[in-house]
Amino acid sequence: MEEKEMSFWGHLEELRRTLFRVVAVLLVFMIACFCVMPDLFDSFVLGPTTSDFFLYRWLSNLGGTGIFLPDFSNDDFAVEIININVASQFLTHISTSFWFALVLMFPYLIFEVWRFVQPALFENERRSVGLAFLGGTVMFFLGCAVGYCLVFPFTFRFLTEYQLSASIVNQISLNSYMGNFLMLVFVMGIVFELPLLAWLLSKLGLVNKTFFRTYRRHAVVILLVLSAVITPSGDPFTLMVVFLPLYLLYELGILIVRE
Repeated sequence: MEEKEMSFWGHLEELRRTLFRVVAVLLVFMIACFCVMPDLFDSFVLGPTTSDFFLYRWLSNLGGTGIFLPDFSNDDFAVEIININVASQFLTHISTSFWFALVLMFPYLIFEVWRFVQPALFENERRSVGLAFLGGTVMFFLGCAVGYCLVFPFTFRFLTEYQLSASIVNQISLNSYMGNFLMLVFVMGIVFELPLLAWLLSKLGLVNKTFFRTYRRHAVVILLVLSAVITPSGDPFTLMVVFLPLYLLYELGILIVRE
């Protein structure tokens, strides 16, 4: 009852304490990631730059098709990442530690959000919202996994092996690599929250299965535009690699919303 009768300033104070705890935990995770980042960077972040990456080995039996698929049978694939700015390696060390810390502490962030909004919910709403937060956490990590294990490696290898002319040598800068890496991995984690958003809108009575089925064609266009925004290039191959998971998420949203 005391939480329900909390004043406006009391809510602001509770929000301040919540933000303080979140920032403190983020700093702890960031320091830990900063310490282990050199080894993590070589084995994890730069994993897709060599033919030893697990996805490449798994798909090596596909062979090379030139234009439409990367040559996964090429065991000599290796991309050298170069640095052309004095401070890039140091800044990349800090920024990558921040993003990794943010991902690792995501369950705690969701827990703090849940603890902040829980007093405002009725008893029968707490279970549904709690399951939504849990599902959102799982879907976020699943999206990051899809981005790292599938979307980014496919995109990176296709673009680095594509040749307009044999006289042109690809030299990938550190900033370019990390920009594409963070975009495709972490944005995929965010867009994997689409089924959860559909479920929440359904619980609020704003949408239903009929709505999603009626506007499926419109959704395809919107998802194609979203895929074009996410992808670092406009080539059809990369666009389809990003679009297909998004469309499957849309269909999953239809399954979980109410009639």
